[in-house]
Amino acid sequence: MTDKIGPQTRLGVLTPSSNTVLEPLTAALLAGVDDVTAHFARFRVREISMREEALGQFDLEPILAAAELLADAKVDAIIWSGTAAGWRGFATDEALCRRITERTGIAAGTSVLALNEIFTATGVRRFGLVTPYLDEIQAPIVENYRAAGFDCVAERHLLDRGNFSFALYSEALIASLIREVAAAKPDAVTVFCTNFRGTRLAEELEQEIGIPIYDTVATAVWKGLQLTGVDPGRVKGWGRLFREVS
Repeated sequence: MTDKIGPQTRLGVLTPSSNTVLEPLTAALLAGVDDVTAHFARFRVREISMREEALGQFDLEPILAAAELLADAKVDAIIWSGTAAGWRGFATDEALCRRITERTGIAAGTSVLALNEIFTATGVRRFGLVTPYLDEIQAPIVENYRAAGFDCVAERHLLDRGNFSFALYSEALIASLIREVAAAKPDAVTVFCTNFRGTRLAEELEQEIGIPIYDTVATAVWKGLQLTGVDPGRVKGWGRLFREVS
């Protein structure tokens, strides 16, 4: 008998403080991957808007401090499970990943950069966008993707400044929004908010609408597994992302 457990992979996940969705869903995604565990560190996020105070929530130092706490747990990768780069610009996530690795020595990724990688790998050019956000947030997301070569052909958003309130919307409502944007026949639909209950919908709705659904809680886990050398295909029953995108 040995006194110690076998090899384990630890995935560190940076979490907005008012988010109540991504932690249980991340754990559920990994439930069938017995040798991988998720560990979370929060930093303060209470509102999603273009107000200066709201944008300042994503300044680097508080996020890097949270990453350093994850490093104390000797995690194998650190993922920012959030979508702020959608409206702040993708370069903000690229800079964050560099700084996390410089500060901790640990590989880093994000939900949004993973989604962009997935779009490229799967040939997505026309996409549908589902969020709970305000007009002032939705518009720059659409424009940033257009500038990167991805056209939003249909979108729905709920005009909520959240962030805590995003978790209160039902899966049934989100499913109806996905069906509405799917009517435009995009190459894929993204549920673009990690405090929005889209993750569990992918498996069943993809079969119904015939279009991949890339949820940003799932894209974070997908990238985290890649960075740690674990095959994302070991995640079963959570949609085409894990079955088809290597």
